[in-house]
Amino acid sequence: MPLGAGLWRALTGLVLGCACAWTLAAAPAASAAGSTAPAVAAVAPAGPVVVGSKRFTESYLLGELVTQVLLRAGIAAQHRQGLGNTGILEQALASGAIAVYPEYTGTIARELLRREGADAPRTLEQLNALLAPRGLKAAVPLGFNNTYALAMREDEAARLGVASLSDLARLPRERQRALRLGLSHEFLQRADGWPGLRRAYGLDAEPGAGLDHGLAYQALAQGQVDLVDVYTTDAQIARLRLRVLRDDRSFFPRYDAVLLMRATLDEAPLQAALAGRIDEAAMIAMNARAELDGRPFAEVAREFLDARAGGAGAAASAPAARTAPGFMERLLAPDLGPLLAQHLAMVFGSLALAVAVGVPLGVLAHRFRRLAGVLLGAVGVLQTVPSLALLAFLIALLGRIGFVPALLALFVYALLPIVRNTHAGLAGVPPGLRLAGAALGLRGGQVLRAVELPLAAPVMLAGIKTAAVINVGTATVAAFVGAGGLGERIVSGLALNDHTQTLAGAVPAALLALVVQGAFEAVERRLRRAPE
Repeated sequence: MPLGAGLWRALTGLVLGCACAWTLAAAPAASAAGSTAPAVAAVAPAGPVVVGSKRFTESYLLGELVTQVLLRAGIAAQHRQGLGNTGILEQALASGAIAVYPEYTGTIARELLRREGADAPRTLEQLNALLAPRGLKAAVPLGFNNTYALAMREDEAARLGVASLSDLARLPRERQRALRLGLSHEFLQRADGWPGLRRAYGLDAEPGAGLDHGLAYQALAQGQVDLVDVYTTDAQIARLRLRVLRDDRSFFPRYDAVLLMRATLDEAPLQAALAGRIDEAAMIAMNARAELDGRPFAEVAREFLDARAGGAGAAASAPAARTAPGFMERLLAPDLGPLLAQHLAMVFGSLALAVAVGVPLGVLAHRFRRLAGVLLGAVGVLQTVPSLALLAFLIALLGRIGFVPALLALFVYALLPIVRNTHAGLAGVPPGLRLAGAALGLRGGQVLRAVELPLAAPVMLAGIKTAAVINVGTATVAAFVGAGGLGERIVSGLALNDHTQTLAGAVPAALLALVVQGAFEAVERRLRRAPE
């Protein structure tokens, strides 16, 4: 059966090729100068200081400032952008996956230490006394307070006569419930977010589903929502002429910006360069340059540090606004190559792992019929787990962020089509051919290798193709945990509400999925035309 044997040899070659692609593409890819894509190279114990940041503009910028200060001090450093919410950053810091990230005193007290009211620490010294048992410290107060607030369009707030949160609470219950809230996912869950605020003011408004912080401003401007949570240093507040509702009962604590770091990290270079150097006006100006002018985070941070080094005021360091780069400029930016290599490493690395595990599971499901329902049901259930939930679980299990949990998550999602198609392909082999192989004196394993697998190879190859195409799209989620890939552009575009940046990541991912599908189909056509 030359054609079947050729298909099986191709399948074996594909597994080896996936493994090679994984090894080659996973090699460290240096980011181009000025690129905002984080490196995902393995860090040796004495490697660079890894700086983390959350998924919003200000955190990106502060992460870049920290990274560049360390580099200027001669300390190797890299920035892993947009790693997720407070919980993920806390795990990354505790595990040593990152060494430092920008945080706020109110968040540390309420979210990490679970201290509120009279129990909440009032000073940095009190905060650090509570953090010390965790091997962490809060240091380098940056000089500005960025608290939470709720905001409305000016015309809507004026129409309702609302200037404070108490005014909002005094609205009739029916009117409150008619308000469309666009609150961020984290604000909806945090102790210092919607649950506590609702109790403190007796609000009756219904929050509805969560909305990404970057998209909420657009929804508010277009009249799709009426009330959103904001950070008081957001540049969009002035641009959209929003009314920030006064917190007249002082529910929100101070959120003084600091650096939360491992206790072993030397803070001296950061203290000298950043402590007390950023006031609210400077932070708003930097946010505006990134969000409104489309300037790269690294460039905005570099200009701020250069201005400080030259003795100029931060606000005066902003050059004249320039036209934001167009789609083709964003698409073909220097970071495309490194991001594509990272994306391919995740896709083909997880695919090789899934083939190595999924094919034997499919064989087991076919050979042992009683196991079939359990195995196929188990991989089917794994497929239904939301990607971000699976990533969060793997981070907690492995105690690390980045490439490894992303690879394992993609491996899980690739299993279902491979296991099912292996089982279906083997089930489709005519029983007479198995008997013929046995009549020739072949043992069970020999019949499997020489007869069944070669005949089932076309169906199995279709399953591998499906898994590969699915993983190309799913791999974009890996950017939320610092694994890099084309999702970096998508995450950064969402944070900035920048559709061009988002498309610059989504379009290459879609094209890559088409290329992968076309490559598999070309292999299938070639093997079908192979001489008998």
